[in-house]
Amino acid sequence: MPIITNIDDLKRLHRRRTPKMFFDYAESGSWSEQTFRENTSDFDKIRFRQRIAVDMTNRSTKTQMIGQDVAMPVALAPVGLTGMQTADGEIKAARAAEKFGVPFTLSTMSICSIEDVAEHTSAPFWFQIYTLNDDEFNRSVIARAKAAKCSALVITVDLQVLGQRHKDLKNGLSAPPKFTVPAVLDMSTKWRWGLGMLGTKRRFFGNIVGHVSGVSDPSSLSAWTAEKFDAALNWDRIKQLMDMWGGKVVLKGILDPEDARKAAELGADAIVVSNHGGRQLDGALSSIRMLPSIVDAVGSKTEVWLDSGIRSGQDILKAVALGAKGTMIGRAYVYGLGAMGEAGVTKALDILHKEMDVTMALCGHRDIKNVDRDIVLVPKNFEGDWA
Repeated sequence: MPIITNIDDLKRLHRRRTPKMFFDYAESGSWSEQTFRENTSDFDKIRFRQRIAVDMTNRSTKTQMIGQDVAMPVALAPVGLTGMQTADGEIKAARAAEKFGVPFTLSTMSICSIEDVAEHTSAPFWFQIYTLNDDEFNRSVIARAKAAKCSALVITVDLQVLGQRHKDLKNGLSAPPKFTVPAVLDMSTKWRWGLGMLGTKRRFFGNIVGHVSGVSDPSSLSAWTAEKFDAALNWDRIKQLMDMWGGKVVLKGILDPEDARKAAELGADAIVVSNHGGRQLDGALSSIRMLPSIVDAVGSKTEVWLDSGIRSGQDILKAVALGAKGTMIGRAYVYGLGAMGEAGVTKALDILHKEMDVTMALCGHRDIKNVDRDIVLVPKNFEGDWA
């Protein structure tokens, strides 16, 4: 077993142990992948102020996200097909999150169903829903999430149509994978993954198969998106979904201050500054660049979180310094999941926590709740002088 010291180490192990189509699904953006790359590289432009002769004892990274106590300002983001990164992946990730003390968000496009995850965990998790044009399915899946005691609904608002992801098309992405010659040859070299899949019955979209009709290919994310996602989405429609739920709601996929203000006015408990990990509108600005203007736009009306591009605990700390009350991580934990299952997710969380904690101390702070913009140095034109 290689020595693992950072998230990139987990990524390399994930690549070796997981079939190409599922690694590529996680590690890809749309079109030229410019936004996908800049989500991460733009964090590098922000620097820290090192402080000395400050008491660094008794540090705490504990805080709250929408009223829920968390061990650090991090939640596991909704990621589709995690049960294809490793057998029963959503269950394993949820267990790791529960033990660590951070929220887990189950995707509508998960392999393990809502009921599967609820059966194998004890802490309430969050459920993510897309803006679908099928109210019968919306009501049904929301009722199932309520029955499973999910404590928040995360509504993804930036996926009315699917951004083209070239790798998924070239790999013939599906769940379960179709047995093409390239896919079979690749899977034959991933024996750990294969043994795990042989030992589980969960190989389909667990929240969809048997619960919805009218999808031509239920194994295909692109078919489901084209036929069920609501291209006519508007703010009234989002409010209808919020009312269907009736509990705490997070709106994920906000990248513009005007949209952020509307989301706050609608009553969202939190909004997530996110460009879907660079998987939708290629050429959009990175989430970290847009964070300060969105924080300024909504003030204290709602919590602002950041998603997209986080690969280290230092990235989390930079987001908090620029005003985020929390963050969501997707790829960072998926690398761990594909590399080592539940233990890999725990390892990813441990790495992020240690990096954030040590950096916070070296910046002169002991409590994450007191971290502010004073700890970072931001280029004068960081947000851009765009015409």
